[in-house]
Amino acid sequence: MSDSADAQTEKHHFQAEIQQLLNLVIHSLYTDREIFIRELISNAADACEKLRFIQASGGTVFQTDTAPGISLVTDEKAGTVTLTDTGVGMTREELVENLGTIAHSGTKAFLKQLAEEQKPDAKLIGQFGVGFYSAFMAAKRVVVSTRSKEVDGSGWQWISEGVGGYEIQPAGDLPRGTKIVLELKDDAKEFAEDYTLERLVKRYSSFVPFPIELNGKRLNTVQALWARSKSDIKEEEYQEFYRFIGHDPDAPLMRLHFTADAPLAIQSLLFVPTKNLEAMGMGRMDSEANLYCRKVLIQPKAKGLFPDWLRFLKGVVDSEDLPLNISRETMQDTSLLQKLNKVLTGRFLKFLGEQAEQQPETYEKFHAEYQRFLKEGIVTDYQHKEALSKLIRFETSGLDAGKKTSLADYVKRMPSDQKEIYFLLAPNRTSAESSPYFEVFRERRFEVLILEDPWDEFVMDHLHEFEGKPLKSGEKADLNLSETPKKEGALDEGSAKSLAQWMKESLGDRVGEVRISSRLVDSPAVVVDADKQTSASMRRILKAVRRDDSTPSPDRYDLEINPSHPILVRLEAIRQKDEPLAKDVTDQVFDNARVAAGILEDPRAMLGRLNQLLEKVLR
Repeated sequence: MSDSADAQTEKHHFQAEIQQLLNLVIHSLYTDREIFIRELISNAADACEKLRFIQASGGTVFQTDTAPGISLVTDEKAGTVTLTDTGVGMTREELVENLGTIAHSGTKAFLKQLAEEQKPDAKLIGQFGVGFYSAFMAAKRVVVSTRSKEVDGSGWQWISEGVGGYEIQPAGDLPRGTKIVLELKDDAKEFAEDYTLERLVKRYSSFVPFPIELNGKRLNTVQALWARSKSDIKEEEYQEFYRFIGHDPDAPLMRLHFTADAPLAIQSLLFVPTKNLEAMGMGRMDSEANLYCRKVLIQPKAKGLFPDWLRFLKGVVDSEDLPLNISRETMQDTSLLQKLNKVLTGRFLKFLGEQAEQQPETYEKFHAEYQRFLKEGIVTDYQHKEALSKLIRFETSGLDAGKKTSLADYVKRMPSDQKEIYFLLAPNRTSAESSPYFEVFRERRFEVLILEDPWDEFVMDHLHEFEGKPLKSGEKADLNLSETPKKEGALDEGSAKSLAQWMKESLGDRVGEVRISSRLVDSPAVVVDADKQTSASMRRILKAVRRDDSTPSPDRYDLEINPSHPILVRLEAIRQKDEPLAKDVTDQVFDNARVAAGILEDPRAMLGRLNQLLEKVLR
């Protein structure tokens, strides 16, 4: 340094309270010191945006032939990182005000000036005036060289080690903009590695709207598509953006690109991956919807941006309205995040409804992959339960095999005398339609939803009804649609009641009640839940949950018998002549009904009895 420069060097000391604030910034404000890269690039982007705004407004600037841009240079041997921007630069006064006063934001002052002059807002990031000082988390010494946009300006240099104070001195003839040299601490030398710096820039600043170069290599090559008009974007650009943001070589199944001005300013680009990784056994997914503010990453895999059941979404949400805290890492107003969650979720649900109507084949693929997430939402998210109920699909007896229906379409097909929506839980359509529970629906031509997913019963329990129509299990004991025609040779009412009473005495405590059925057509008997609340399928789930419990199962079922079935007619006849045989047949009828319901836990006793009955028949 020359003697003249030494003579003009100004030494400034931080006041005690300012030093305390600086220590807070360096040691406590940010959760990860790698954030300093984001903050410095954001400041540089603001400087470039200010220059662009001034030029667009007809202002005069120094070096008009130099385009706004940002460059990074690393020197591993020297342990330095140099960041240069060709933005507005700073005068001596601005240097003292912006860097000499902690928590003074030049950007905020610029925005205030624009508001006072009633000029259009520039898309600026910085608001708090502390981001620059995050550099001291990684640097032991920072040297800032800058020259203002002013035509008659000159260069200045700011130097500080982050303790005590700083120095300012003339820097002669510099190009427009600001250059920051970070002399890294011994434990922060990794930031001088190209790989590390490239990773951080791509993570936090990939969509800054000015070129960012690292040692001459352009880093931010993917544009912030969410901020552009949909009509100006080609399909290939969407695909490239998804590969970049979603880390997925496959094309997305669905895409939602939308902008909202009220109640919040939102720009968003969301994707649904073609494959559900959870269904492929990859473990529980984390949300990959990233929160941005003016194209700068604020929170990767943002928590609370969407409800948990939408964790399969990938993409970007950008809002200028975010009241971020001073470190720009979290939001100050959690109620606003909830409002953002509500707006985004509502818009995505509307989008799914539109897809179901306009692109049914695509929606069918989506439902096949992600139906569990929609059902999870019904069970866990009361606020969106109604909207989700319109999006789920079920196999149904009213359509050809393989075709699924919505609840809304089911209701449209209901005859006028049907007041409830009926469903049966079964592993497949064939099993459902061969079930004794289905017989009365087939006879009366009532459509039945076939619930093939064990989760579906939880879904129905949480929905209770749809469009005012109760959701009713076909297995419930009190189901009684209408009287079935009496078949020739059937037991009369007195004989049927007498047989039912005798069968109850024979079965003892294994059965709750034995009564005449109003639902059976072709089957001799059916078991139903004794408490009339829980279906047999739910009982199976509960048994699986407590399978390691040594406590005897308290479950009891009622038995409904079909007085028109030949087995019951013959049983009534032989119980007067051969009571032991009649009891064996009664036990077999009961076990057969439990097999049909899928609730017989140990078939060994039944098989032994069945062999004995076969011996008697073959004598």
